[in-house]
Amino acid sequence: MLGAAVVAGVTAAALAGCSSTGGKRAEERRAADAGGESAVDTPRWKVAMVTHSGDGDTYWDIVQSGAKQAAVKDNIEFLYAHDKEAGRQAQLVQSMIDKKVDGLVVTLAKPDAMKSVVQKAVKAGIPVITINSGQEQSKQFGALTHIGQDETVAGEAVGDELNKRGGKNALCVLHEQGNVGHEQRCDGVEKTFKGKLKKLYVDGTNMPDVQSSVTAKLQSDDAVDTVVTLGAPFAATAVKAADEAGSDARTVTFDLNAKVVDGLEDGSVGFAVDQQPYLQGYEAIDLMWLYRYNADMLGGGKPVLTGPQILTKKDAPELADYTERGTR
Repeated sequence: MLGAAVVAGVTAAALAGCSSTGGKRAEERRAADAGGESAVDTPRWKVAMVTHSGDGDTYWDIVQSGAKQAAVKDNIEFLYAHDKEAGRQAQLVQSMIDKKVDGLVVTLAKPDAMKSVVQKAVKAGIPVITINSGQEQSKQFGALTHIGQDETVAGEAVGDELNKRGGKNALCVLHEQGNVGHEQRCDGVEKTFKGKLKKLYVDGTNMPDVQSSVTAKLQSDDAVDTVVTLGAPFAATAVKAADEAGSDARTVTFDLNAKVVDGLEDGSVGFAVDQQPYLQGYEAIDLMWLYRYNADMLGGGKPVLTGPQILTKKDAPELADYTERGTR
């Protein structure tokens, strides 16, 4: 089992079947075995998820894997839409309201742009659950609950871990300007880190630009001993940047994918902070079904935490199987 401690509160009953199946292939096997039938006899409700993901973000592929698996089990018609630009994300939410969905799952990376449309959904009688980002605004906007990690707590966990590893100067790379969760992560690191932390803003949609920006920063400041990336796809790029700059700076990252697991294994990534995106997607859909079926709500409506979990080299062998199937 994974040895790192998990700072999370998750109800075990809600995870039934989640640990032994997952990802697209597992979902297809389950559907085939069941003859395309769900595990429940409730009406076929339509639930939409609208996120702030950009194109090609592997993190959200994992979220969708969990959501789709729960949807198969719960006889849910699952709709997914995304846009990294907040105004267009809000328009997508409006389109789901117009479709009269039975439930709505949204992210609040840029809450000011989402407030009006989320409140409109609630006023229309559509139950809303927020995931991943916007924990502080979720209840205020009328959502039933929030599922994700507390970003400040996650950042603090990184700061503590850097202290244990003797870090003195860290560079926090923010790849999406205006994302409140990203700011909270870096601020959390700074809160507990005993060394110095600087922020570097980059354009996360342009990976060559990310690499060149990190390289330039490391070349100009040889005191940096740690690069903190806020998303798994950026960890490998930070490793390349350090090599290009001739820097000994180590890379640590938030989130997980197959390349990060490889980095943990070969030592190029010091540790990763996992918020369990599969669990966020699965829990959001399953909890929406529970709410519509039985008016159930985990934690009395308080945030349901899915992380942070610090993962290191010793966890890599077990993680490899999960990342290969697309569930971690």
